[in-house]
Formats: sequence, structure tokens, C-alpha cells
Amino acid sequence: MKDIIKDPDKQPEEEVHRGRSEKNMKCLTFFLMLPETVKNRSKKSSKKANTSSSSSNSSKLPPVCYEIITLKTKKKKMAADIFPRKKPANSSSTSVQQYHQQNLSNNNLIPAPNWQGLYPTIRERNAVMFNNDLMADVHFVVGPPGGTQRLPGHKYVLAVGSSVFHAMFYGELAEDKDEIRIPDVEPAAFLAMLKYIYCDEIDLAADTVLATLYAAKKYIVPHLARACVNFLETSLSAKNACVLLSQSCLFEEPDLTQRCWEVIDAQAELALKSEGFCDIDFQTLESILRRETLNAKEIVVFEAALNWAEVECQRQDLALSIENKRKVLGKALYLIRIPTMALDDFANGAAQSGVLTLNETNDIFLWYTAAKKPELQFVSKARKGLVPQRCHRFQSCAYRSNQWRYRGRCDSIQFAVDKRVFIAGFGLYGSSCGSAEYSAKIELKRQGVVLGQNLSKYFSDGSSNTFPVWFEYPVQIEPDTFYTASVILDGNELSYFGQEGMTEVQCGKVTVQFQCSSDSTNGTGVQGGQIPELIFYA
Repeated sequence: MKDIIKDPDKQPEEEVHRGRSEKNMKCLTFFLMLPETVKNRSKKSSKKANTSSSSSNSSKLPPVCYEIITLKTKKKKMAADIFPRKKPANSSSTSVQQYHQQNLSNNNLIPAPNWQGLYPTIRERNAVMFNNDLMADVHFVVGPPGGTQRLPGHKYVLAVGSSVFHAMFYGELAEDKDEIRIPDVEPAAFLAMLKYIYCDEIDLAADTVLATLYAAKKYIVPHLARACVNFLETSLSAKNACVLLSQSCLFEEPDLTQRCWEVIDAQAELALKSEGFCDIDFQTLESILRRETLNAKEIVVFEAALNWAEVECQRQDLALSIENKRKVLGKALYLIRIPTMALDDFANGAAQSGVLTLNETNDIFLWYTAAKKPELQFVSKARKGLVPQRCHRFQSCAYRSNQWRYRGRCDSIQFAVDKRVFIAGFGLYGSSCGSAEYSAKIELKRQGVVLGQNLSKYFSDGSSNTFPVWFEYPVQIEPDTFYTASVILDGNELSYFGQEGMTEVQCGKVTVQFQCSSDSTNGTGVQGGQIPELIFYA
């Protein structure tokens, strides 16, 4: 809306500021005068008019243009709504993502002239300052001696993103330092935290997420810390569960601690044999050895403790001797339930390791054989372990004279769960014509990738019961993803089969869904067939 007023001296000022309404919408009216303000021009013209009439003709002002701009106040819009993002027409224009990538390695980047005009939102303009020396009023020397990196910062931005930085720069005890040393944080982790504060972006990697979590905890950046914990939970496996258990206790993250225990309990032997187990601290070692629900053979626990002791000797610069291994284990050695081992495992393993004294070895042998058992310092009660759950997907079973023939063909079914579980094996039917022995090759796949398989034999007694066949180690199953369970049976050709199958089964706190698999070439499907049970830990 534009109005042109040729003579401001004759136009009442009140009319210029008169309010208008348009479709029940309040408007504010502003005017823009070029090249000078109205008041200055009107004052000059009135003074000259009073002095002489002849001079007024010669000093008559040129017409002045007013541009009346109507601003709608019904709804406020952000810059991103008003100025949609467009790709720069000029190839020399630098995107925010390019600034991010360049700033990660170069903190002396000088933006292009008028760079502010390239970015419509304050978030994007703020992101340009990430790891940029431009207008930096503080620098951080991050990392341990010999591996430091000097990073620029802007106090206002940092104080807005962290209460620790606010206290550091603007608090009562604030110190006016141009350079701050942070030797206990890794440079990559500090950069990840700065990127979140400046750019509102979370960029995590497996090799730096723990260090980033430490930085987020230290500088009280809770949303970044929560993202780190979520990242760790989704990447949790038997290989890193022990290390993450140690770190979760250090960072006081109970949810992550619980997830770690779930993995360690169910996949104990894999976790104890992992390289990460040797990196845990002594307190975490004690908590694992004390664990009642540890689902592992005791000889595996014993060997894992010796492996940890060997690495601990190296950390303490001790000679690799039997005496030093026992020294670093200390009282944790007695948390290993050696008397609960199978006699063969003890005789061929622990008894010949050299870690036990002669008296301890003799007493444990007597514990196995004597009626009057000696007192031991070792815990003599076996661990409870985990009780497996069984998900049965058929409501009934049957057999017919022409059913069920195998001939090396595959029976498969797909399933998905709503919570993380660990598949330990399958329950399978046996012979319908009396007792018989079967050979079973079981397999578990996800999107064609084999996660676990095993070849074993089982004996069926001729009943309609199911018989368990186990994987070597339980397989971790993530929620809301379909997995394929398969079995190839070889044995008596006539066996029981399931019928009246269910597409969804509630087993404890876990809901299991079933669907047919294209891998099944022997007739098994949702409604009937083989693989009647999934055996799992939850």
C-alpha cells in the first residue's frame, strides 16, 4: 500500500498517523520520508515563510515522498518462514554445512563479505561462528599434554548453552582469562559439544561417544548427555557391555547400567571373553564376579578373571607372574565359585593354573569327593543364572500317517518382538512313531545376514512335547524388526506338527508377532508346521 503526499506543509500530521482497520485485523502504520525527516523539513519551511514571502518562493521545498507500510500484527513469523532456504546462485557462496566441515579442521576461517545475508535464520548465522576465530573472545586448550588442540569460543553463546560456562564467564567468581586449559576432555569430544551448543546438532561417533558424554556431564549439557546415552543403548552388545557398565556407573546413568546388566547376564560368556572385559576397573570386576544371574559356566568366569589380571599387571607395570596375578585379583578371587565347576573343568583348568595354593586345591578336591566337606573361602553355591522363557505359537499339535516329511528341506518362520530379548534356541517337535534321534541345523537371520547357527542332535521320546535345541551363545534381538528362524531336520520322517497358529503371542512382558517366511520350503507357516517354540531370555 503506497500513498504519495506532494506537500507536507498542507497535509495535517494527524492524517498521516490515522489508524486503519482491514478485515478485522489490527494494523500499525509507519511512514518513511526521503531524504530527511518531516519535522526538520517542516520547521525549516515555516521559519522561512515567516521571514519573507518573497524568499518563500525561492526556498520552496521539493515534493517529498512518503511510503506507508502496513504491518500485520495478527501472527508473528520467523525468519525461516519469511525467507525459505535457497541454494546460492553464486558458487562462491558457502553453505552452513560447508562451514561446519571446514571449521572442524580450520578455526581461522574468514566468512565471505556480508556473510550474514546468506543465512535467513539466527540458528544458521550462529552456526557460522562454530569453531571460528571471528569475534572469538576466549580460547580453549583442550586435551592432555602432547595432544592438545586450541579451539576458539564466544562467551555469550557458550553461556547460553551451559550453566557451567555461564558461571565461568559471568558468575560471581568469573575470571577474565583469554585462554582456558581443559586437559581432561578429548578435543573431538569438546568439538562435538561445541557443535551442539552452536549449531543445535548432535554428531556422535562410536569411538568418541563416551568422551562426549563425559564432556556433556562436566559442563551440564543434559540434552546432549541424553543423546549420548541413547546412542550407547542402541549400540550395546556383548563386546562392549562390560566397558559401558563401568562407564555408566561412573556417569551415574542407571538406565544404561540396567541395559548393560541385561546383556551381560544373557550373553555372559561372550561378554567375559571380549577384549573390553579386560579394560574394566576393579570395582566393576567385583560386581560382575558377584553377579548371581550371570549365565555362564564357572570355568569361563575363572579364565576371564585371569585374563583381566594379566592386563592389570601390565597397567601397574608388574611382571607377568602367577604371584602378581593373584595379587591384583586380591579378594575378588574368592568371588569365583570354583567349587561349583564341573570336576573335569576344575581338574584340567583351575587346579593346574597355579593361582590356587596347594591347600586350596586339596580342600576343593575334598569338597568334590568327601562326605565331610571342608570349609572353603570360595563361594560354594552355584549361580542361579537366568530362567529361559518359551513362546509357544501353536494352540494344538497333531500327526498323520503322511506327515511330516523333511528330506533336507527348510522350515522357516519370521518373528518380531516389542522388547530386546536374547534368543537361546528353538523348541522342536519329535517323532510321532516312537522314540527317535534327530539332527537339527538351526539358524537365525536378519535381512539375510546370519546372526547365529548351530548343528546338534536331540532325542525325542515319541510324545508330542517340544525338545530344546540351543545356539552356542544367545543371540541379541532388537525390537520392532523381523528376524527369520529356520531349521533343517534329518531323522524319522514322520513327526508331530503344530496347527491353529497365532500371529501374535503375549509371553510375559514380551509381545511376539509371527509372519510367513519365503525361506520356508517345507510347508511351515503361521497357521501350522514346525518351529513351535522360541526359547529366549528377557
